[in-house]
Formats: sequence, structure tokens, C-alpha cells
Amino acid sequence: MPGQRLPMRKIRDVLRLQAGGMSKRQIAASLGVSPTAAGETMRRAASAGLVWPLPDDLGDDVLEARLYPPAKAMAADQRPQPDWARLHGELKRPGVTLQLLWEEHRAEHPTGYSRSRFCDLYRRWAARLTPTMRQTHVAGEKLFVDYAGSTIDVVDGATGEVHACQLFVATLGASSATYAEATRTQTLPDWIGSHTRAFQFFGGVPAMVVSDNLKSGITRACFYEPAVNRSYAEMAAHYGTAILPARPRKPRDKAKVEVAVLLATRWIIAKLRNRTFFTLAELNAAIAECVRMLNARVSRHLGASRAELFERIERPALKALPVEPYEFAAWKQVRVGFDYHVEIEKHYYSVPYTLLREKLWARITARTVEIFHGGRRIAAHVRSSSNRKPTTLSEHMPSSHRRYAEWTPDRLQRKAAGIGPQTAILVEVIMRERTHPEQGFRSCVGIIGLAKSYGPERLEAACSRALEIGARSYTSVVSILKNNLDRNRPATPAEGPAIVHANIRGSTYFH
Repeated sequence: MPGQRLPMRKIRDVLRLQAGGMSKRQIAASLGVSPTAAGETMRRAASAGLVWPLPDDLGDDVLEARLYPPAKAMAADQRPQPDWARLHGELKRPGVTLQLLWEEHRAEHPTGYSRSRFCDLYRRWAARLTPTMRQTHVAGEKLFVDYAGSTIDVVDGATGEVHACQLFVATLGASSATYAEATRTQTLPDWIGSHTRAFQFFGGVPAMVVSDNLKSGITRACFYEPAVNRSYAEMAAHYGTAILPARPRKPRDKAKVEVAVLLATRWIIAKLRNRTFFTLAELNAAIAECVRMLNARVSRHLGASRAELFERIERPALKALPVEPYEFAAWKQVRVGFDYHVEIEKHYYSVPYTLLREKLWARITARTVEIFHGGRRIAAHVRSSSNRKPTTLSEHMPSSHRRYAEWTPDRLQRKAAGIGPQTAILVEVIMRERTHPEQGFRSCVGIIGLAKSYGPERLEAACSRALEIGARSYTSVVSILKNNLDRNRPATPAEGPAIVHANIRGSTYFH
């Protein structure tokens, strides 16, 4: 039975990591896919003549057509089954490898399994034996990252409020060189920011980052197919590294950082326990000095310090840092409304009108908002404040704003008039005050829909109140209804005093 086809985004990541020199199994572990799927992608790319980097104009649809042409019907596969128990025993003999055993299997059975399938089936069989793995760390290969279980307090000098800061710890596999810093939270921006500063501290980038299953970075902690947050994966791609999530409930996968966390707890948290810090910068300055002393300590087992081992064997094996550090970007899946805008943090950004009702991906930085469809950027905007207003580019608008006849100003006006004259006036005013009437569709449809929840009479009164106070939005009408302001209308001067109460003296009291 064929394996599940990978999404186009992960196919591009497989080709990128393959070009970086990673093996099939390393790529599979980093991306949270099966080795078979990763190998199949690499095989199809080679057959199609595709190499990384791919052409900029190669969209997802063209890439899919080249990798997955129409399949030809194949007969049912009946192959001779190897004796896995015997082969497992053969592997314990010096110099015997799976490659050699496969070649012997194919020599005896020419129609037997391919090498990749042979190795995959053996590993599935051997996985039932639950062998204990002993890790061997190669210089420049892995950086282990995690948060310490204990926190360090920072006191606000103005209010006296105590904030418990998190301690981020990163250690390299071969030299055990360690980096640590304090952050306010364990949220994704702080998590990624600590990674970028760790890379800067070491002056290079490892081939892989072994991460704990922190919810900010690993969206699904699965034994077989962990899912990496898209922003975290993008950061890894920027630095040319790969994320390798540790298996749930398998502390041996990150034993290196577990030891580093223990040392950080003793050499940083315990050492600074009697000091009071008033700013995060002051705390991190003290942590930096503790880290320097920790890396300078000479190991009794190796006769050298972490700093010496790092300079001798680890630094030359690290990849070079990119020219610019990674700028944090959050990814969000959005759906295009019938006004060809997407909502991001209470602001509306336009996209080409041909993508109505499509699901798109938005990349959000501190200054920009980029919208992607099928792996291509189809819109870019300067980020705006959360003011419930639209940012619209003229090239995104249709030549005729009546492309979809079911949503026209006339139809909205008729629906509003069916509720009452005040509702019709408010809808007409909202569309008239927009540069293009369609930009007011979202507010008008929302206002008309309130009749189902509050009834036509209350909605009519709320629209009347909104017209009186100059409100021109859906949120204003909702606020009027929720606070019963449509029922408690303020009295006019002709109707009597603003407030009537027995304790109010009145103007005659002073005469």
C-alpha cells in the first residue's frame, strides 16, 4: 500500500535538507515524516531532475505534477520474506551491514525487495526488540536545548512585583559547551529568540537542534511523527539547520541537555539565589559570568575544559552564521472573506479577489504581513494597528465590484429595510463612507445578522442609537445591544431633568 504523500511545503524542506548533506533518516526525524516518505521524495526529485534550490517561479502545482505524474497500474507484489531473526544475528558479526545482507538477499532472490524497503522492514521488525541506544556525539552535529525546571526572580523596582523568569539552556553534543540565558516566558518568541542568541554565542550553527517537546516549538509531541511549529521550522531553515524533537518520555534522547540543566541549576540558579535583580539585563549579565566560569572548569574525566574542547573540535565543525539574524515571524492560517480581505489581529488585509473563500497562510512580523497561497507570496502589506479597518491594494480589487451578485449593496439595503428604516439608514451610511462599498459588507452583514439574536425591534432601536452617537461599526451596535443601551434611552432636556432623586436639592434650595 503506498505511503501518504507529503505536503508540498515538506517536500521542499526534504530537498533543502538533502542539499545540506543530511541523510534520509535525519531528514525524516527532523521533519516528522517517515523515512520511506522522505526517501521516496528524494527518489522522485532525482528522477524528475530537480535539485535545490528550486526555481523561484516553480509553484506547488507544477512541482506536484513533475514529482507525481499519473501512476501506471502495477501487479500485486508477492516477494520472498527474509528470515529477519537470522539476519539480526548476522548483523552482530564484525563488518556485516544491512547493505551486505540486502545484496546477498537480492543475489538469492532477484525479484526481492529494494534496498530501502528491505532496510525499512528490518527496522520495523527490530523495533519490537526495544534495544537500548548508546549515543555517540559528532562535533558540530547536535545542539541540545531545553528550559530548566527552576526559575530566577526579577523584582520590579517601581512596584515591587516579583516575576519568575525562565532559564534557557543549550549545550553542544561533542564538547558540552553550554549557553544559558533568562527570558520572561517560554512562549514562541522567547524560545526562538534564545536560539538565535545561542547561535550567536557559539559563533556558528550545528547540523541539528535536539529540542524538548515544548508546546511553543513542537505543536504535536508524537513518538513517531512529531509536528514542529511553522515559525520554529522557518527559523531552522534560515540558519540551515534542522529540528529533531526528542521522543516523548525518552529522556535518553536529550541526556546531554539534562546534565547541562542540572549543572546550570547548581552553577547558576543556586549561585545567584541570594542576589536580587531588578532588570532582566542585569540578571543575564550575572548569568553570562556564571556560564563563562562553567565552561572554563576543567573536567576530571577529559583533562580539558568545555571551552578548550569547543575551540579545538566543535567550532571548526559548525556552519557559518547567516549575514542577518532571523526575524521572528508568526504563521497563521486564514480564510478569505467575501470582501477579498483576511482578518489578522483585528485588522483586514486585501488579497486578490480570485481567492475568495480560500484558506491561505499569513506570515506576520513586527513590521509586515505577507500572505501565501500554494507556496507563493500573493500579497504583502505594512502591518497596521488593530483598528478594525481595511488595508486594500488596488490591484487586488475586481474590475467590477459585483462579481458575486448575491452580495451587492442593493441586496444588503433590501435586507436592512426589511428590519426597519433606522437599520437601512445605518447600512447605507456605512457603505457610503467606505472608499469602496464592498469594504463595508462585513460590518453590514454582521449588523443584519444581529436580528436573529436580538430581534428586529431591538436591532432597529440599536441602529437608531448608533446613528445618534455617530457609531458606524458592527462592534458599536453589538455593544449597544449587550449593554441594553437601546432600551435605556437618555432623556432629553424637554422630557425632564437628567437625574431625579430625593437627595438632589434643586435650584429652589438656595432661594
